[in-house]
Amino acid sequence: MEHAILILTLLFVAFVGLGVYMSVKAVGAAKRGVDRTISQARRTVEETTLRAKSYGQGGLAGELAQLRLSLRTSMRSTQNALNEGVRQDASLSESIGLFQRLSAHGHELDDELKHLEREPDRARVAERMSDLRERTERIVHAADSLRWAARDRARQFADDDLTALSAQIEVESGALRDWSKGSWPEPSPAEADVRAAAGAQTWPEDPAPAPAPAPGAGAGAGAASGAGAGAATAPAPPPVTPTLADPQALTGPDPLRQTEYPWQKTARPESTT
Repeated sequence: MEHAILILTLLFVAFVGLGVYMSVKAVGAAKRGVDRTISQARRTVEETTLRAKSYGQGGLAGELAQLRLSLRTSMRSTQNALNEGVRQDASLSESIGLFQRLSAHGHELDDELKHLEREPDRARVAERMSDLRERTERIVHAADSLRWAARDRARQFADDDLTALSAQIEVESGALRDWSKGSWPEPSPAEADVRAAAGAQTWPEDPAPAPAPAPGAGAGAGAASGAGAGAATAPAPPPVTPTLADPQALTGPDPLRQTEYPWQKTARPESTT
């Protein structure tokens, strides 16, 4: 009884622990989903604001917004292209490592541009604009180079596969059209056995129809024709010469001794004395 209670207690504790673990996992997944949604919404709002500033404002504020917008757009496009390409080509993992290092410089530059947007000293900002443009162009060029290299690699693999597939299809098409030699592929052993078994099965030929009796012929002619047909199809048994040792040869068959089936015992003759 104590062992049963201990087992039930352990099962209850295990179920409770499993329930707590599943609840924590579900809460964590929901939290990550909410954080991802909030981050995406914040990023969308920020990019929309940058786009509005770059088109609506002039001067340093509009130029800073344009630099930030081009930097963020290039980095995000490269990140998506590499993440999608590494699923099919594992060799892009090294490119992803390089992009992560480049992304650190991109985040640093984006934060600096964001702070300069709120900088009141516009003269100091104007002095640094040339350096900011150069850094932005270098990072954007590096990100674009990685993105286009990954896309060119994927397209080249697709072209090579398509070329090899087209060559195989041409060879197969030529083999299918080569019917001039009249050669057929050899059947497999199993197919050969099946064909041999099918060839061994023969069907009985239909018997030739008997000629119709002439009109007005009697029953004797029909019996004679039947006897003649039977004699033509099967050999006649040899004639039996009656002897005195065989009592049935003189008196005829005894119905009491005649058997209908071979498995029945022969009836004993009755005594005549």
